[in-house]
Amino acid sequence: MKKTDVLKLENQLCFSVYAASRAITKIYRPFLDEIGVTYPQYLVMLVLWENNVVTLKDLGNKLYLDSGTLTPLLKRLEHMELIKRERSKEDERLLCVTITQKGLDLKKRAAKIPGCVLAGLSTDIAALMNLKNEIDGLLNNVKIQEEKLKN
Repeated sequence: MKKTDVLKLENQLCFSVYAASRAITKIYRPFLDEIGVTYPQYLVMLVLWENNVVTLKDLGNKLYLDSGTLTPLLKRLEHMELIKRERSKEDERLLCVTITQKGLDLKKRAAKIPGCVLAGLSTDIAALMNLKNEIDGLLNNVKIQEEKLKN
């Protein structure tokens, strides 16, 4: 790559990751529409299907989202009766997010989504797992750099 090419859109890692993320999310859309949730709501539900109860802080850390972004999302999920939010009895400063029975029931309907998305990506699972591992490594390196910049 020539020095003059560094500002070409096609040479930007950030754009490739952004465009790939949008394209993959688009593949999810019809399956998520079928179960009545958006992609960010689906991510919250994935965390709750694993944990049943999580604090707002822990949820934000897992999803790389701040409370200002999560709060309206959680309000909508609570309105849909998929979760409930309540203050911890042990420490009122903590907001706990708990999955409801309706939220647990949704898991059964969502179980087919990963397979459908995989089919839509037209590649084998081994290649996707390798790619995921590389992206996870990149994300880890970025988070380490963020921490260095904070200090």
